[in-house]
Amino acid sequence: MRHPTVPYLEALAGGAWWVVGAAALSTGPGTVILAAGLGVTAGLVVALRRRHGAGEPLPPGGRTKLLQCVIGAIVLVAIASTLLGMVSLGELAVPLACAITGGALFPLSALLDDRSLLAAGGALLVLGAVGALLALDSAGALYPQGVVGMITGLVLWITAAARTGLLAEAQGRVRR
Repeated sequence: MRHPTVPYLEALAGGAWWVVGAAALSTGPGTVILAAGLGVTAGLVVALRRRHGAGEPLPPGGRTKLLQCVIGAIVLVAIASTLLGMVSLGELAVPLACAITGGALFPLSALLDDRSLLAAGGALLVLGAVGALLALDSAGALYPQGVVGMITGLVLWITAAARTGLLAEAQGRVRR
């Protein structure tokens, strides 16, 4: 298997999303769940570093496209969250950010030449829509922020493991 380009992308993004989700939980269990998520992120990054190092280099102009996509998504999330807060719909910020993250995975799929990002992007778009429905139908931040954030983190971690071959390696070990 060839080394993937930017092997830590989904693992670190998954960790960030896990932090967003864990922030909606109460302090006691929320801290434990946050620590577990950060541990999973660190474990994934260490495993990916041992297996792939820095990964394959991006194609010419790829770094610029990657930065444009990532920074564009972050700016779009910041602007949308601010505008939603101004019109008293702040509970939709996390589901919308999830959908924006999913949408950003589509151009990254072409850039990194990996179709697993398409599936992850589609899943995050659906999760964002479901999260928006939950946000409008519930009180509190548990569903729109907690559940959406942690499931987004899980989807991104699984995508990282699948894209880099860690999932296939783990399946091979279980079958033996």
